[in-house]
This record gives sequence, C-alpha cells and structure tokens, in this order.
Amino acid sequence: MYRDLPMRFSEKMRKIATGRAFSSAGQHLRHWLLDWRLPVKLEPQAIIATMDRAKFQQMYDRWGVDDPACEDWPKYLDLPRWIDINIQRVRDTGLDLASRKRVLDIGCGAGYFAYIAQLLGHDVVGLDIDRLPMFRESTELLGVRRVIWRIEAFVPLPDLGNRFDLITAFLVCFNNHKQTDLWGLPEWDFFLDDVAKHLTPRGRLWLELNLEHDGTFYTPELREFFESRGAKIDNHKVMFNSGVRAPASVSLAAR
Repeated sequence: MYRDLPMRFSEKMRKIATGRAFSSAGQHLRHWLLDWRLPVKLEPQAIIATMDRAKFQQMYDRWGVDDPACEDWPKYLDLPRWIDINIQRVRDTGLDLASRKRVLDIGCGAGYFAYIAQLLGHDVVGLDIDRLPMFRESTELLGVRRVIWRIEAFVPLPDLGNRFDLITAFLVCFNNHKQTDLWGLPEWDFFLDDVAKHLTPRGRLWLELNLEHDGTFYTPELREFFESRGAKIDNHKVMFNSGVRAPASVSLAAR
C-alpha cells in the first residue's frame, strides 16, 4: 500500500530559508550519479523482492491490520511504507554511499534499517528488547543479528564487541517517551558518555526523537545540552557527526 504525502508548503519554504533545499538537491544528484554502484536498487519493491514474501505474508495474516491509521506495532507490517522510510534513513545516514561500516541500530524493531544496510555490505548489529513476537520473527527472517537489551537510565550498554562507526536510534522510546519520568540532562549525559565508549574515534551517533505530550522533541535546556556536546540538530534529528564531545558549561541539574 503506497501513500505519497506531499510536503507542506511551509516546510518547503523552511528548507529554502535554511539552505537545506540546496543540500538536498546535492544529495539527490550524488545518488543519481552513484546509485548504479550499489549491490541492490534502493527502491521499496527491489528491497522487498529480496525477502521471503511467503513468510512475511504469514506474519501479516497473523498480526496485520488494514487500518491505515493504526499507530500500534502492526503498522510495521506495511512493507512498502516502512521499507521506503528505512531506505530514506539509510540515505540520510550516508550508508548508501559509504564503504563498509560497523553499525549499531538501537531499538531495531522489525529490523528493516539493519537489513537494508546489510544488503549494502555493512556489518550491522541490532539492539532491542524481546517483547513482540513479530519483531523477533521479522529479524530472524531477515538475518539481522539482534542483542536483547533494555536501555535504562544510568545503566551502561552491554559488551558489544568492536567499536562502531555509526550508532543509530530512530523513533527513540528508551528515554521514557511520554512518561512522567522522561529523561532529563543527567540521564542523557550518562547515555552519551556510555555511547562514546562504543564509537570509533570519528564515529557518529544519529538520534531521531519522538514528539512528547507537550508537542516538542526536547526542552530548550536539552537542546542546548546536545549542542554543547557537538550535536547538529534538525528538528527531531540529533546528529553527532564526529564523536560525542564532553559537555561544555551546561548545568546537569534536573529541570
């Protein structure tokens, strides 16, 4: 099921005003020039064709829903939609044009991002809790390596072997998303310090946050803190493009 949602005019104007439109045009040109080198075409149907469609159909028959407004986990069985979203994530993070990288995908879910990155030759490890049988079955079908682990405040990540060139976390929920104990500066400070231990010297951290109850992705204080540690922020995306540096002068007191 395909749904092409037009970009709102205001978003187009914002991209032009901030220069993002020119950057986006440059990315499209590079993709047009270099995509021929990829081992698989980065289009939803081409990616889906590499999967075991019969087994995915069995999964859909068990857990799928036909309601396009569904916001619970069965929505991830809409393969064309979520493969398309994850192709864009692969492009956004530069994995489509990069040499082989070691990647950790935190909250890997159904495993689509990890799978597409693997098709491109990257060494990918997923990390997630083992709550949903559908995610377990999907990652197994796709051959995605998955470490079972719950990220909690002030608890370090497990031993994951060699360091990573890129660590991603899309639709972040481990920060107690939409809960009363939503992470503040101290929790994020611990997490960033810990993640830095798992990155190569110039490794990157790519976070995409969820909207909270107040309609924001972060408080002004948290945004300032992320920037003090070297983040480039674009709306819900918080990107550390060359390691995670130590905090500057932002107070870590709970706010």
